[in-house]
Amino acid sequence: MELNPHNKQEYPPMHSAEHLLNGEMARRYGCGRAFSAHIERTKSKLDYHLDHQLSDLELRSLEDYVNDIVKADIPVTEEFISQSEAMARFDMSRLPDNASDTVRVVHIGDYDQCLCAGTHVAHTSEIGSFRISSSRWADGVQRIVFRLS
Repeated sequence: MELNPHNKQEYPPMHSAEHLLNGEMARRYGCGRAFSAHIERTKSKLDYHLDHQLSDLELRSLEDYVNDIVKADIPVTEEFISQSEAMARFDMSRLPDNASDTVRVVHIGDYDQCLCAGTHVAHTSEIGSFRISSSRWADGVQRIVFRLS
């Protein structure tokens, strides 16, 4: 969940790419979304609890997956729902205590949906080319570092 209680202005292409990678990691590996994220304009990193190190082939497959969605020019939309409705659909553990009863869900087509207060692109083609620049696995944590061009 990428709720941002400080309403920080993220770089929309990078933040949208993060959603795509997070959604696919959760689907493929059952690890949930990143437990730690550092999203910046030039490079970003996500950390996942994972029981094995991702191979080069797995990393390239993730990279290809994100780039295929970027090329498909999928619309990025939002919906507003009540917290009670959100509880049935999302992990609410990172929702700030002072959050309003209405929360925002960001959708990237059928590829990802997530509670989020951040900024995003209007279509995935605005993300640019996605590249996993490095990764590291230690003590059950898989870090993925990625860049856009």
